[in-house]
Amino acid sequence: MKKITPETVKLMKRAGEKISSITTYDYSTAKIVDQSGMDIILVGDSAAMVMLGYTSTHGIGMEEMKIFTSAVARGAKRAMIVADMPFGSYQASIEQGVNNACALINCGANAVKIEGGSNYIVEMTERLTTQGIPVLAHLGFTPQFLNALGGYKVQAKGAEQTEFILKQALKLQAAGAFGVVLEMVSEEAAQYITERLDIPTIGIGAGKHTDGQILVIDDALGKYNDFSPKFVKKYANLSAVMGEALKAYISDVKEEKFPEEEHIFKMSDVERVKLEYASNNKS
Repeated sequence: MKKITPETVKLMKRAGEKISSITTYDYSTAKIVDQSGMDIILVGDSAAMVMLGYTSTHGIGMEEMKIFTSAVARGAKRAMIVADMPFGSYQASIEQGVNNACALINCGANAVKIEGGSNYIVEMTERLTTQGIPVLAHLGFTPQFLNALGGYKVQAKGAEQTEFILKQALKLQAAGAFGVVLEMVSEEAAQYITERLDIPTIGIGAGKHTDGQILVIDDALGKYNDFSPKFVKKYANLSAVMGEALKAYISDVKEEKFPEEEHIFKMSDVERVKLEYASNNKS
């Protein structure tokens, strides 16, 4: 069972092998995902919405991200674990970002993901990578910039913005990023950018020409139903399965069908006789 590393995914791009990625937030799910053969597990700040019930990714902080990252790291041994740097964990200063990235690595992450492509983020990426912390970049639609972008809007629908994102990606590549997530960009733009980078691109709502794909696990498995993005393919309907299972449990409890004999612990005959004797003497 060979561990997936940044070099592994770079080699996969060169070999034309697609990279599989998905978000995960807890120990038991991480074990299942890891054993499935997934290449990258992202401990995403999307946990703010699907795990904690916030309306955007802004609601989650470092303490929660450290808990989720530690849990996933205990469950996944083969996949590369990438932890999101949450909103507010790197904006104040490069030093703040380095300290928080180190904290996530200490929790078991193998790399961190940072949104944006400004000169500040490029500098942050260079500082982290030179200090041994691999960085996955994130361009296109960047959820942490939701307020600045004015909502959930597809990016790079034209040539000018495509070139702008490519320039950002090239700077991040030069700064040491081992890959870049392209979110909600036109397929043509994603292909154009992918073909001009040496590092792999991982798409989410970016068409089929990126070097890999990533989805939020609760979307892909049909567990989170507050809304469903256009780019999501549902591979299961866990919310329906869980709902039916829980209704069956409730019914069994109400009708005294659960627990059955196989679920019950019993005293030995000797101890039962002692208990009956004690009960009779008290009465």
